[in-house]
Amino acid sequence: MPIYSEHVVLRGRRRELEHLDRLLRDVRGGQSRVLVLRGEAGSGKTALLDYLSDAAAAGRVVRAAGVEPETEIAYSALQQLVAPLLGGLDRLPEPQRQALATGLGLAAGPPPDALLIGLAVLGLFADAATEQPLICVVDDVQWLDRMSEVILTFVARRLDSESVALVFASRSPGDERILDGMPEMRVPGLADADARALLDSVLPGPVDNRVRDRIVAETRGNPLALLELPRGLTAAELAFGLGGRGGGHGPSSLAGRVEEGFQRRIALLPANTRTLLLAAAVEPIGDVPLLWRALQRLGVGPDAAAPAEAAGLVEIGTRVRFRHPLVRSASWRCAEDTELRAVHAALAEATDPGADPDRRAWHRAHAAIGPDESVAEELERCAGRALARGGRAAAAAFLQRAAELSPDPKPRAARVLAAANARLRSGQPALVPELVDAAELGPLDPMQRAEAERLRAQVAFALNPGREAGPLLLDAARRLEDLDLVAARETYLTALGATLHAGRLGGTDARRVAEAARALTPGAEPQGLLLTGLATWVLDGLRAAAPLLKKALAACDEVGLLWLTIPVAHELWDDEFWHRVTDQAVGFARGTGSISLLPSALSLRAGALMYAGRFADASALLDEMDAYGKATRIPPDPSGPMNLLAFRGDAGPALELIDKVTRGASARGEGRTLNMADHVRAVLYNGTGRYPAALEAATRAAEYPDLGFYHWVLTEQIEAATRTGEVGGAAEARERLAEQTAASGTEWALGTQALADALAGPPGRAEEHFREAIERIPAGRLGLQVARARLMFGEWLRRENRRTEAREQLRGAHQALLTMGAEAFAERAGRELTATGETVRKRVAHVPDELTAQESQIARLAVAGRTNVEIGAVLFLSPRTVEWHLRKVFTKLGIGSRRELGAALR
Repeated sequence: MPIYSEHVVLRGRRRELEHLDRLLRDVRGGQSRVLVLRGEAGSGKTALLDYLSDAAAAGRVVRAAGVEPETEIAYSALQQLVAPLLGGLDRLPEPQRQALATGLGLAAGPPPDALLIGLAVLGLFADAATEQPLICVVDDVQWLDRMSEVILTFVARRLDSESVALVFASRSPGDERILDGMPEMRVPGLADADARALLDSVLPGPVDNRVRDRIVAETRGNPLALLELPRGLTAAELAFGLGGRGGGHGPSSLAGRVEEGFQRRIALLPANTRTLLLAAAVEPIGDVPLLWRALQRLGVGPDAAAPAEAAGLVEIGTRVRFRHPLVRSASWRCAEDTELRAVHAALAEATDPGADPDRRAWHRAHAAIGPDESVAEELERCAGRALARGGRAAAAAFLQRAAELSPDPKPRAARVLAAANARLRSGQPALVPELVDAAELGPLDPMQRAEAERLRAQVAFALNPGREAGPLLLDAARRLEDLDLVAARETYLTALGATLHAGRLGGTDARRVAEAARALTPGAEPQGLLLTGLATWVLDGLRAAAPLLKKALAACDEVGLLWLTIPVAHELWDDEFWHRVTDQAVGFARGTGSISLLPSALSLRAGALMYAGRFADASALLDEMDAYGKATRIPPDPSGPMNLLAFRGDAGPALELIDKVTRGASARGEGRTLNMADHVRAVLYNGTGRYPAALEAATRAAEYPDLGFYHWVLTEQIEAATRTGEVGGAAEARERLAEQTAASGTEWALGTQALADALAGPPGRAEEHFREAIERIPAGRLGLQVARARLMFGEWLRRENRRTEAREQLRGAHQALLTMGAEAFAERAGRELTATGETVRKRVAHVPDELTAQESQIARLAVAGRTNVEIGAVLFLSPRTVEWHLRKVFTKLGIGSRRELGAALR
């Protein structure tokens, strides 16, 4: 007999039950559904989950629940949920299989990325649902461990057409951030009539209607409160309210009052029964054999369970099940500290150290009366295991508890510092400063003090990568100089990168960092070479820095430095490095499952493809980056979408995004981002023929020579200035560009300079320079720039009344720009062609309008030769969802196979 009588608890829940029935029908029909039940403690969420599980007769049900004592054990809830599905583990792609096996402790391997584990869980769910619908039920979400919450949230956002239901129950009010934005169903109190009927079933005798109405009002129709709060009170006592005669209302929250009632009932039980309840409450997984072994050590036999079961507080069968989680919390809150420590000690002794070392250490930690180095060391080993499984938040929790139990101040401070580092790496930078403060109270050696300062600076950079981070990183780097030169150079490099990101809003910070870095012994490692080159660039300019930066790029094969090496490649006009390394970075991120690297790699690669004229390929990567952002709720880098919108001439969306980026960058002190936004404005306005506006934006951006895209700004400024008759401004920008191109000497640089000379140099040599530009700029890697050069050459020829020659250049530019998808510039070329007397064909959309955005993404990837598994990994979907969308694409396009897809899209 279940603890909750279904006909009682589900009384008056017709609306909710109908909602769950519809969900099951949808899942049986091949759809996936996600639902979050939200309601206060005792509202009947668990009973609704039980109903769902029982009603899913034609499907497979897997369940898990968060448990308050388990919130710091990495993957504890996830392991409950996926354990019955691990038979499908071998059918997952290798990176996903390895990540999940490592995360769950089934295999050794490098620390896995959480999103790769999420993809693996999504694949497991889809695989299980191929045989029969899968119903995944997760109760008490408010107590999920951090890693389980992250992964299940990811999976919930990516489910689509797998015949999977993922239904959560979360207590509210509480942390409404959990599963925010998911479809939800509120579980309110019962209607008055149903509440009165439920109350009548437990009242000790006749009660005045006014008393009954007051009880219903006080409980707000909460089923658990209606069943529990009147318990043990006579009709006369109820007349004074639910607190009893003179008892008042106790805690202000309804859940607190119900828990207080459970505490009163527990206090009436025999001592051995209270001990049994306490042991069951702090043993988080409901392991009955473990519970009996621990109770045996406490001298408590199985007969102690009878009074608790008779009181309806707990059931002990194959697992321990409390009437409600409030019984669990009531049990340990009404226990004495000595009783809690004794129970934890018994559970630690009863736990197999080989099979479950982390829970054993957790119990030992709570059993400790005071500092205990042996327990602290055991917790430190737990942190190491958590880190190996990718559970950085769990590692931080273990280290913090280890620090609390450290008798010696020195290891205590070291453990707090390690916990701070783990919090930062787990994506919780806001929790770091308090830990660093605590660490600095201890006796830190100079290296540790420098590390503490570096952590503060890294937090500042993570929370606000604008002007505030650079000075803090500089101070940290200086502390490291006499302790660890390699670490000092790495920190100086990050500091210099931060100040370059602050750009014109950073004042003299970049020079201060560069001067300090130059005083260091130069390093031969990639970071050291890059630091030397960038410091020289800041202090002495590109001509002096170019040889050093070229040497640094030749040595840099670390994808982790992309954020600096790609701007340096732009500064050196090194299109070969730009294309090769961004391509390698995307391949590396996908091949190794390094999803933390993937967003930046995708953004930078999309930029390279865009300038190559491969807009469709760039758009596919930006789609992938957008899918990552939606999966993680981390906003993606906006530079790629901004540029693509500008080149396509989508003025409304482009300006809306540019304005949004500008507001954010101004608030954060990111001068480089402000200039980038102005550069995109100039591109948009040059493309649409609004040359005065383009000149204004480019001139503003050219006021500060940002690393890596100053020359991009100058080329837009020269074009806009020549079209508005600003001859002096164009000539000045041309001279500044010449300083950039001369220091590089690549074909890209020389071709771009030739184009600038054609536009703003001696008029008598304009044609020569146009032809040189078109010849020199690499057409394969910079096809967009070649097409724009041909456009400008054609415009010049038409103004020279050489219409026949103008048509040749304009026709080639128009066709190239049209094929790329650079509609704004193609229309500009079309207008010029029309002016020469040629008829210009209208562009036909290359993707049928009836395809959704996601269908278009999937179709493009399929045309590129990706398998369903590969497409799923790229777009964070299950292969089954990809297959479902492809079938819809085939139907809409009237085709029957992938072989026909490319032609249909064209």
